[in-house]
Amino acid sequence: MKVATWLPPTHVQNAVVWPTWAKWVEEATEGRVKVELEYGMGHPKSLYDMVEDGVVDAAFSYHGYVPGRFKLALGIEQPLLASSGEAASVAYWRVHEKYFAKANEHRGLRVLGVFAHGPAQMHLKVPISSLKDLEGKKIRVPGGLPGMIGERMHITPVSAPAPKAYELLQQGVVDGIFLPAMEQKSMRLSEVAPYLVLFPHGLYSGSLSYFINEDFLDNLDPKDRAAILAVSGEKLSRMTGAAWDNADLEGIRTAEQAGVQVLRLKDNDPLAIEFAKLVSGMDQEWLNSVADSGVNAKAALDEMRRISKEFEHQ
Repeated sequence: MKVATWLPPTHVQNAVVWPTWAKWVEEATEGRVKVELEYGMGHPKSLYDMVEDGVVDAAFSYHGYVPGRFKLALGIEQPLLASSGEAASVAYWRVHEKYFAKANEHRGLRVLGVFAHGPAQMHLKVPISSLKDLEGKKIRVPGGLPGMIGERMHITPVSAPAPKAYELLQQGVVDGIFLPAMEQKSMRLSEVAPYLVLFPHGLYSGSLSYFINEDFLDNLDPKDRAAILAVSGEKLSRMTGAAWDNADLEGIRTAEQAGVQVLRLKDNDPLAIEFAKLVSGMDQEWLNSVADSGVNAKAALDEMRRISKEFEHQ
């Protein structure tokens, strides 16, 4: 099984997540199916079509890279929804299966799992004491909901794939990046972003999915097909969220060891309160955007919040 990946080899997705799932697949199929990673396949937004066309068998990608297609998928990105990628990913998979799958946003593909990365944080070249300090600053933000947050902050958005983050900061193209804390280590942002602002629930949780070519699955022995699906779904989604959470903790440790000024906010800190006010009403904007989906999006969002909170308090 040829699997396309677009993050660097050192990233937790390639160093931990894919190898773990590959082991599960090989064991479940008694060695008949082996996973082989393919690097350098181009922009992650192209992977949906590449998998559907059979150029590679499976991949994962970020929904925000394809504006307009994955509207329901952006529900998990709502600010203040979850404090960990693991909790968000469990909630996301369950709600995807119950509500979102019927809308077929991944048409032409079989979804193996969905997950949300740990809360995105601010990696900055200059310190801030208020969100107003960001107005006019050039900030790399992905598409989708993070772009909407950027609009509310009145930043100057810069669009680029996540792996370009180091280069953008190093060359002074941007003043900051919104990404999970893990990138202080995996993308070496600790070398080019001397200030890290950690919001208690992050800025948003990025929405991603795993998908596989339907023909590839159908051509497998039914027993192997069932085995692969059995080690995917919530099992794969939860493992990914947990692995990315652990990488976030490593990223924060790396930042502290490198001398990065880490500002850890609490819910009652002025910056956190300011952010909560800034994103007020975004739930409704998302609900309005998916009103024609045929899905009870309000119930889905309520369930994602409830499952996330319950999971975090286990």
